[in-house]
Amino acid sequence: MRFSEIPGQQQVKQLLVGSVRRNHVAHAQLFRGAEGSAALALALAYATYLNCENRTPEAEDSCGSCPSCQKIDKLIHPDLNFILPVTTTKAVTKDAISSKFAAEWRTFVLENPYQGLNDWMQHIGAENKQGSISKEESLQLLKLVSLKAFEARFKLVIIWQPELMHPSAANAVLKLLEEPPPATVFLLVSHAPQQLLPTIISRVQPVVVRSLSEEELTAWLRDERQVPEVKARQLAQLTEGNVGAALAAQAAATADADYFELFAKWMRTCYGNKVAEMLEKADEFQKLGRENQKEFLQYALTLLRKVLLFGLDPHLVPHLPAQEQQFVQGFSRFVTPRNAGPLTQEINEAHYHVERNANPRMVFVDTSLRVAELLRAA
Repeated sequence: MRFSEIPGQQQVKQLLVGSVRRNHVAHAQLFRGAEGSAALALALAYATYLNCENRTPEAEDSCGSCPSCQKIDKLIHPDLNFILPVTTTKAVTKDAISSKFAAEWRTFVLENPYQGLNDWMQHIGAENKQGSISKEESLQLLKLVSLKAFEARFKLVIIWQPELMHPSAANAVLKLLEEPPPATVFLLVSHAPQQLLPTIISRVQPVVVRSLSEEELTAWLRDERQVPEVKARQLAQLTEGNVGAALAAQAAATADADYFELFAKWMRTCYGNKVAEMLEKADEFQKLGRENQKEFLQYALTLLRKVLLFGLDPHLVPHLPAQEQQFVQGFSRFVTPRNAGPLTQEINEAHYHVERNANPRMVFVDTSLRVAELLRAA
């Protein structure tokens, strides 16, 4: 994994690279970011950079071609170790520890490093079981770090979701952080750092991984994932800069619909109280399919929020695409603090009913009539 492969996050990348250049590599670092963020991807890129054999003082990224980089890229480097939340499955019926899921983890991460815990549990066939980092794992960890690095400068231990550690495992990690083994770097990747022991938090260097801007995610989806410009922007809007959520939404989508055009026409139909057109739009909505219907309603909520903010102060929405600018400006007269709450509630309820397999045509017509009433009363 290269820093260059990760969208945005320039400030974090510079911080990580700078620490290596100055020989100020903290023995324990906490990559904290929301589920779907680039926290794990950045930890992997940093691990690759740390042990790159061709790294020069001026290099801002790992080379990608030396034996170390190639092994880490495949997640098979002997000095790169992972501690993960796991559970018993049909394949592993007892003593579930991370090492028994190494092959599944490689497949999971190499396919998409922006996935979350539920995705991982589904990947290993955990069914409805909860994953955790067990107390047995702490014994394996102590054995692991007692060994010197096999071939790299640093032995690297990436603990994914450390908030799910059993108290015994958490105490073992705490002891290692208090008395770190030589040439060993711990990279904790957490989606809920507030659940970690305060004593662990106090012994790690924080690396805060924020969501991307709408522009950064749009550009990455367009240029790296070959998503059409309009769709890329809509995915960036509805996922609010979350890479994992955007990739999941892209995978779930089955229609190549222009949500903005559909939303704009829908709102004009509602404001005009044109019932015949509402029925036509309901047919169009029904053809989208359930996942796209949910995605459209989520997009509608996102754009509705922008309309309200624009009406309060246009400077609150500084980066509107050209195609949305005119509509948002005009529609902002009809979305006010008085009706914004009820409008949001109606669309949320529509999403709720669609998610639970209600008839989408009936849901859409009912929502349209209620939205029409709220808009005309603005």
